[in-house]
Amino acid sequence: MKIKEGFILRTICGQHVISGEGTANVNFSQLISLNESAAYLFRSVVGKDFTPELMADLLMQEYEVEQETALKDARELCAKWQEVGLIED
Repeated sequence: MKIKEGFILRTICGQHVISGEGTANVNFSQLISLNESAAYLFRSVVGKDFTPELMADLLMQEYEVEQETALKDARELCAKWQEVGLIED
């Protein structure tokens, strides 16, 4: 999977949010709020192909978290990102 082009991570008033920019995302009228670890993952995978397993590895490298928990969290985050149209296969 890959983050679709035109999505930008910004920090606004201490909150990490993703917004769609450009003509390809003209109908994307949402702001997606991310916690610190989700923002870290977004920055780490934007512009690259990735899998939930790669995201879990990134979480384990950055945070003290067990593999099972990291993989569960990564899969849930990928599902949410797919649901809102942020990523493509």
